[in-house]
Amino acid sequence: MKNRENYEAVQRMQNYIDEHFAEPITLYQLALAAGYSPYHCARIFKELTDKTPFEYIRKLRLSKSALALWKEKVKVLDVALDSVFHSHEGFARAFSKEFGVTPKVYSKNPKPIQLFMPDSILSYYSLISKKGDRVMSEKAKTIFVKTAKRPKRKLILKRAVKATNYFEYCEEVGCDIWGVLSSIKEALYEPIGMWMPDNLRLAGTSVYTQGVEVPFDYSCELPNGYEIIELPACEILIMQGEPYDDEQFIDAVNEAMEQMSKFNPQTYGYEWADDVAPRFQLSPQGYRGYIEGRAVRKMR
Repeated sequence: MKNRENYEAVQRMQNYIDEHFAEPITLYQLALAAGYSPYHCARIFKELTDKTPFEYIRKLRLSKSALALWKEKVKVLDVALDSVFHSHEGFARAFSKEFGVTPKVYSKNPKPIQLFMPDSILSYYSLISKKGDRVMSEKAKTIFVKTAKRPKRKLILKRAVKATNYFEYCEEVGCDIWGVLSSIKEALYEPIGMWMPDNLRLAGTSVYTQGVEVPFDYSCELPNGYEIIELPACEILIMQGEPYDDEQFIDAVNEAMEQMSKFNPQTYGYEWADDVAPRFQLSPQGYRGYIEGRAVRKMR
C-alpha cells in the first residue's frame, strides 16, 4: 500500500486546484498547499493521478469551460479568459484537441463529450485499502427518507455484460462513463448507477449499469455504445445516509447500503415497484452522504 501521507498531500493539492482553478496556479503554490517540495509534489501527483499537475489542471479547466458553454449568452472569449487561457485562439485549439469539436460549434450544439471529472484521492485511498470490507459500526446511523415524483422520461445508459456492482462495472466498462453522462445538457438529474430489473435487462447484459435520465421527447444523437429506453411516470423513495469524511468513504457507504437494503417501505404506506424503474445510486459525496432511490407504489 502506498504511503497514506502521499495521498493526503495530493488531496491537499486537489483541494487547492478546486478552489483556485480560475486563477493562475504554479507548482510552488501546490507545493505550499501540500507541504512538500515542488519536485516531490509533482512526482507523487503524477504517481497517484496518472497526470502531471498541469495536465490535471488543463483538463479540469477545459471540462468546466464546456459546462459553462451550455449557458445562454456566454461568449467563447469570456469562457476562455475565465479558464485562464490568454487568447481565444489558444483556447479554441486546446478545446478542439480535447473534445474533437470547436467551442463555438459546441456552444451551439452541445453533444455528449468526455468530461474530466476527478474523484477525491482520499476516497480512492479508502477504496483500495478497505475494498470488500462490510463492517457495520456499533453506532446506528440515521437514514433520511422522502418520496419524489418522476415524470414519464427516457434513460440513456451503457450496459455491461456481467457487472453486478460499481466495481465490477468499472473493471468491465471503465470509470470514465460518468464524464460522458455529465456532459448531456438535457439531463433531468445527475448521472446514476443502476441495478436493472429483469424486465429492463436485455439478454446477455449486466444487472448493474450507469446512465442518465432525459426528457421523454429527447431525440439527440447518442454516444457510441449507448442506448436509450423509456421509463413511465412513477414515484421514487429516496434514502440518504449521513454526511461523512472522504477517508471514511467505504465504511460510510457500506453502512448506508446495509441499512437501506433492510428498509421496509410499508412504514410509509408503500411497496417496492422494481418493475417500473431501476433502483439507483447517486455518486457518493461526503457532504451529502450516500443516496439511493427506488421506485414505489402506494399499498392498496
